[in-house]
Amino acid sequence: MKPVALQEKVLPGVLADSPEMVALRHHLHAHPELAYQEFQTSDLVARKLAEWGYAVDRGLGGTGVVGTLKLGAGAKTLGIRADMDALPIEETTGLPYASTHAGRMHACGHDGHTATLLAAARCLARERCFDGTVHLIFQPAEEGLGGARKMIADGLFERFPCDAVFAFHNMPGFTAGMFGFMEGAFMASSDSVIVTVQGRGGHGASPHLAADPVVAAAHIIVALQTIVSRNVDPREMAVISVGSIVGGDAPNVIPDSVQMRLTVRAYRPEIRALLRERITAVIRSQAETMGVSAEVEYLWRYPALVNDVQATRFAREVAQGLVGEQNLMSDLQPLTGSEDFSFMLEQCPGSYLIVGNGTGDHHATGGCMVHNPGYDFNDAILPIAASYWVQLARRFLPTQH
Repeated sequence: MKPVALQEKVLPGVLADSPEMVALRHHLHAHPELAYQEFQTSDLVARKLAEWGYAVDRGLGGTGVVGTLKLGAGAKTLGIRADMDALPIEETTGLPYASTHAGRMHACGHDGHTATLLAAARCLARERCFDGTVHLIFQPAEEGLGGARKMIADGLFERFPCDAVFAFHNMPGFTAGMFGFMEGAFMASSDSVIVTVQGRGGHGASPHLAADPVVAAAHIIVALQTIVSRNVDPREMAVISVGSIVGGDAPNVIPDSVQMRLTVRAYRPEIRALLRERITAVIRSQAETMGVSAEVEYLWRYPALVNDVQATRFAREVAQGLVGEQNLMSDLQPLTGSEDFSFMLEQCPGSYLIVGNGTGDHHATGGCMVHNPGYDFNDAILPIAASYWVQLARRFLPTQH
């Protein structure tokens, strides 16, 4: 489905606001803010919600915003979440609305997620087309710092209880405007490991007088790659990647220590726990074999994102009614990326879906991958994604006739 055809599916109330909402998205893109620093972004979100008649609560998770709209006598409550933070990346798109702040940009599309939910918020408030309560959750610090977990710790679901909660992410590599759904485990857990291999430095010409942490680190890296192949059931998914190794700064000097940083992924909690056990054991045993020591700091970060079956089927039905079966991804597979919306799904039934951002390898087509300095959210998907949120609210909180 080409982006131009998407306009035929956009709700009239959303379509009327689309130019303004795209301009708002461009403003957010030009003024990115990093995790827990989303001060101007949250100010803008809170101001818009208040203008449109939402009760606005601020401060959850530091810079989080929740907008609440209650209509009619319906008892059901719906939560929809958007993330707001940017990344510490230097933008290279050359767009007229490119980041005005050196070293940070919206390289994951959270500007688009926020603008999309605001577009839906405006339509819902104006058309008053549901019976019940909508909580719109604008979350800080999705990018690795657990903003969802912090909002929950600050009482998100106690203060704003939800019968179900939903969120979406744009996805480059898929046709713009196509919707994707996955029941059960959809995204992997994400844990980080910081390893310090401590040896005894010395002259590179006399290695026998040193305890070489570089050689030990090399053995550890190779040994780590046997865990997935020899300790994990081949039918399961697991990833162990060493993304950083730092030690020494001269070719003829054996350093005292080497630091390594790992990322670890899995879908099931049992595999996640197994990986932690085996990684720790392999690192320490290899270090001992090489005559050095190893300190392992295991950072238990994001759990796997597991979609509720019934909520996901409902979410898919809403999309099917809006854009048709032909615009639903039929061969979608679980993703090995991670998402801290997983914390919300541990507390409340719900579903996380994806919307195609475009294909190709350039920001102009929407296909440039996220976390890339050349990425940009595809404005063509904003109206259809906002229409989806409006339809989801209408279906989840139907008015009585």
